[in-house]
Amino acid sequence: MNEYLITNGTIVTLGESNDVISQGVVYIKDGKIADFGDKSLVEKYNCPVGIDAKNKVIMPGFICAHHHLYSTMARGFAPPGEPAYTFQEVLERLWWKLDAALGVEDVYYSALVPMIECIRNGTTTIIDHHASPKCADGSLDQIANAVLESGIRACLCYEVSDRNKLGEGLAENARFLERVQSENSPFLTAMLGMHASFTIGNDTLHKCKEIAEKYNVGYHIHVCEGPEDGVDSQKKYGMTPIERLIREGICGEKSIFAHCIHIDDQQIELLRDSKTIVLHNPESNMNNAVGVTPILKMMSQGIVVGMGTDGMSSDMLSQMRCAYLLHRLANKDPRVAFTEAPQMLLNNNPLIAERFFSQRLGVIEKNAPADLAILDYIPPTNMCKNNFLGHFIFGMVDAVVDTTIASGKILMKNKKILHLDEEKIAARSRELAAKLHQRII
Repeated sequence: MNEYLITNGTIVTLGESNDVISQGVVYIKDGKIADFGDKSLVEKYNCPVGIDAKNKVIMPGFICAHHHLYSTMARGFAPPGEPAYTFQEVLERLWWKLDAALGVEDVYYSALVPMIECIRNGTTTIIDHHASPKCADGSLDQIANAVLESGIRACLCYEVSDRNKLGEGLAENARFLERVQSENSPFLTAMLGMHASFTIGNDTLHKCKEIAEKYNVGYHIHVCEGPEDGVDSQKKYGMTPIERLIREGICGEKSIFAHCIHIDDQQIELLRDSKTIVLHNPESNMNNAVGVTPILKMMSQGIVVGMGTDGMSSDMLSQMRCAYLLHRLANKDPRVAFTEAPQMLLNNNPLIAERFFSQRLGVIEKNAPADLAILDYIPPTNMCKNNFLGHFIFGMVDAVVDTTIASGKILMKNKKILHLDEEKIAARSRELAAKLHQRII
């Protein structure tokens, strides 16, 4: 349908107006939100009702600002040997073995499976960070194929690293950047991906900068996730990873520093002054026992802190709730994180995505792309713009997504994905995963 109405739902617009509209109507035309408001719009527009959202909340689609799609086939797999204790051991015993074993088809299905999970969770935009050393060349095309087939939006990159060979991933980033900039798709864009300071020497760092400057893009890199990053940088360069990266110009409004856990106040000031984006991944940080990102300090100083999953899931509501609880506990203060946790997801992630997609995402407003998540939620108390966060954190976090829409296309309706054969895709993924696990062992 080129145009249709969504009726009877409670609209949460977010954005500057941040309105809550009961019995609201959204008019979608040519992939955009052409109008929205109260039920009087039903008579104004002579077009079919595509979705009856009675007893549901209509929200902008969620955005995941740091994902690892390639981690999909790690589920259910126990690495051989003793369990990893340090973060370095987690990398060496699981993730670096997994990414080294990925083949071309593995990369495609590793992406397609979480695309389905994004749709099921109302996530319509992701920023991904990929690695597959044995099939680096063309790997981003495989992920792009899955993205375009799914119907959601993605910003992709390949992590450059010297850990297997010098400058691995440079060519793949440059090739894919050339592709997306020539195609100018509203669904695909790219950054310059880098693994971390401790796996990238100066020569490779400078080559990354050359490519990024050529294509006028930012950097997507893990920073100070574990203590190893800082120890390595001090030993090799006599400075912290943040000091090193910012001194080399690897920073800025279109650059993402994921994690930023093991940092001090001086490094927070450097991040603020460089206007670099920080990405918080609460569930992953807890899972790896690496520490807690000081997001409250960062946000109080004006740093744009977004939220990702780090590949743990595609469920942004669970990440938001986790961040809310984590920072109350870490700060031993029940007065904090009530606004900051939702702000990362609902306000900062759209701001971040807009920098890469050049589109107004994460809001319900006229002429914005029609990226929507419609959730089952019947408020047990009055819900309005002044108390929405209380409903969001304590009620909607458990709500089931009924319908997901991206650029006006209905990807899931009545909890049924309309254009992908989920069972067939999962079955093929299991076949590939079994072979992949044997290669790792």
